[in-house]
Amino acid sequence: MASVEKSLLMLRNLPRVALNNIKEFPEVIKERKERHALPRGKDAKFKLGADHKGAAQRMSRPRLGFGKSTPGYLRVPKEYYYSGHHLLRQYLPISLLQIQRLIDLGRLNPNEPIDLTDICNTKLLMFDPNKRHYGFQLTDEGADVFKSKINIEVQWILSELTIAAIERNGGAVTTKYYDIASVHAMSDPRKFFSSGKPIPKNGTPPLNAIEYYTSAANRGYLANPDQIRMERLKLAQKYGYELPDLEKDPLKDMLSKRKDPRQIWHGLEPGWLVNLKDEVILKPADKEWIEYYKS
Repeated sequence: MASVEKSLLMLRNLPRVALNNIKEFPEVIKERKERHALPRGKDAKFKLGADHKGAAQRMSRPRLGFGKSTPGYLRVPKEYYYSGHHLLRQYLPISLLQIQRLIDLGRLNPNEPIDLTDICNTKLLMFDPNKRHYGFQLTDEGADVFKSKINIEVQWILSELTIAAIERNGGAVTTKYYDIASVHAMSDPRKFFSSGKPIPKNGTPPLNAIEYYTSAANRGYLANPDQIRMERLKLAQKYGYELPDLEKDPLKDMLSKRKDPRQIWHGLEPGWLVNLKDEVILKPADKEWIEYYKS
């Protein structure tokens, strides 16, 4: 009886049975945990919650497309036909209409040869060698209104109408390649001369440009002069204009001026050093340097 009385006394002191103080049997709780539990250790296929390290634990997840350590542009399939596209040479387009307008405004002098430096000195075109701009491409826009007689040097021409518009007025056009070091110097001569560096020697065209710059039809600077004269005559016959005689032209000396393939400025040879402060030009005297800069 003592045990019965003891149990009744315990029930008398305990609170009344309710939903908040009842509990299932331990066997039932254990069975439920085993039924719904996720595999752990070696058998686990994924983890619960955030990682123990990294952005997930610190709640600083990256923006969309930049998960973990691989950026989004590397996750997408590669497009191999764009391979090396960022290494291609870029030529800033400039039209005949723009050249004519710059001449009319006095920003270009038609009585002197026009090259990359002259066009950059107008400060009207966003030319930036750091964006792989290797020069200018002359387009045929405004060919019907172009009336100037000029000797112009550009880096690329695709339309023969552009060449015809210049030669019809008695002018001359040349396409010439410059390497990136020469382009940097020609785009800002004052900055280059202030750096105290000698004038660089222009490099040779890459393999994929040799055919273009040796073609007389493109007026390449490496083309045969006799073939260029023949192409001038053919183009005049094709477009129906009479080719002016350069021998009788009063501007013959200006129109016939051409640079050496290694030269980047008229009147200045590679290897010379221009001192703007003292207004002097220093020329190399060592035979090895003279041989190196010689074309």
